[in-house]
Amino acid sequence: MVDLEAVRRDYLRGGLHRADLSDDPLVQFEHWLNQAIEADLQDPTAMTLATVDVDGQPSQRIVLLKHLDERGFVFYTNYESHKAQDIAVNPKVSLHFPWHMLERQVKICGVVEKVSQSESLKYFASRPQESQLAAWASAQSRPISSRQLLMQQFNAMKEKFRQGKVPLPSFWGGYRVQPQTIEFWQGGGNRLHDRFQYARTDQGWSIERLAP
Repeated sequence: MVDLEAVRRDYLRGGLHRADLSDDPLVQFEHWLNQAIEADLQDPTAMTLATVDVDGQPSQRIVLLKHLDERGFVFYTNYESHKAQDIAVNPKVSLHFPWHMLERQVKICGVVEKVSQSESLKYFASRPQESQLAAWASAQSRPISSRQLLMQQFNAMKEKFRQGKVPLPSFWGGYRVQPQTIEFWQGGGNRLHDRFQYARTDQGWSIERLAP
């Protein structure tokens, strides 16, 4: 195996200063997200979602950010999935955006709520039909004997709905993460990174620098 202790690089793309930051972390996040998209990063909206189950076991997976406004960060999934079961017993979650090429990362901690059915329906209708059918075909997170069986279920849904629009499954929809803290991390030389954390207060958002 390669010597893992020797795998390292320095971060030299630039620092981050308090004067550079918006007073609103969602405005600041949108600015960084737009820069990630403009930099042509692969999957710039991909984020790690961390949940904790009833036994206190953390779990992580990649989901895609599909909407952002002053209320929070929205993603969509199966409401019977592993992540949904975790959320049902503990709505506190964490999101992480790893924009390595820009030497940036953003961490969000907050509380989850389901979006309205009308929001879920609007997004579901915008998906390609094959993705709509996949939502019906997959009992997400449950054991399945083979990929062949999965494709059989997919083809069965294709046949079932071939005459019209694919309806929104009752077990599928969106979640909104309402942020309580948002941290912006910019890599710095000699591991002296710049970190700023926004925390929600009764008066709005406080901002403080964190040691790297």
